[in-house]
Amino acid sequence: MKNLYKHLLNINKAQTMVDITNIIEEDIRSSNVRDGIAVVYCPHTTAGITINENADPDVVRDLIYGFEKAYPSNDNNYRHFEGNSHAHLKSSTIGASQTLIIDDGKLILGRWQDIYFCEFDGPRNRTFYVKVIEA
Repeated sequence: MKNLYKHLLNINKAQTMVDITNIIEEDIRSSNVRDGIAVVYCPHTTAGITINENADPDVVRDLIYGFEKAYPSNDNNYRHFEGNSHAHLKSSTIGASQTLIIDDGKLILGRWQDIYFCEFDGPRNRTFYVKVIEA
């Protein structure tokens, strides 16, 4: 497929958020698309894609803390036999994809925004895709 990019991540933490903004920006440059959209997609049920603050690393820490508080890993009331129901809940809350605007060859992001791959069931090897579409 034209302008479809596949990326692999080796994640060594149980729960983390990996900044993937530079990877997506490189895909856009490689595509030569000047105006359009980029769809970032995670094909995993215990991970997701989000946009959030990049200026203070404590934001990522606080997000993971908040998700863990809302959906604790060690809750014995979950029934899913794999023991990762918390990760499914967190992933469903975050979502599997983000759609981003490309204008004049660049992503439109807020001053303090970056794009993150969110891992909730690591450590794992993960994949995400970027599809760049010309408008």
